[in-house]
Amino acid sequence: MHIKRFEDAKPYEAPNHRGVVGLRLQGHEEHGPKNQWVAYSQFLPGGGAGPDSTPFEKVYVVLEGEMTVIVNGTETVLRTMDSCTIWPNETREIINRSNHVCKMLVVLPYPTATK
Repeated sequence: MHIKRFEDAKPYEAPNHRGVVGLRLQGHEEHGPKNQWVAYSQFLPGGGAGPDSTPFEKVYVVLEGEMTVIVNGTETVLRTMDSCTIWPNETREIINRSNHVCKMLVVLPYPTATK
């Protein structure tokens, strides 16, 4: 078992993101998970990411607040405890259109784990 305390989580900057503070909860560390990593993202009002895509899938879980996810011109609002999977090479944009901070978990594979 590998335990990492919240106070030990390190911030990181994700490309093409704005108005967000991201913390690595698990991953990118010695003795951590080998296949994926988990991030905690706090998006300010108006914050978001994209539009862009990645060659791997990712999972978003909204813990608090709401996030608008736009894929192929279709907008979907995720609210507390809603989740979605973004497929490999699927172009997405996410925008916090509310006046509250949106708190999300993001699960991503390591790029070397994708085939």
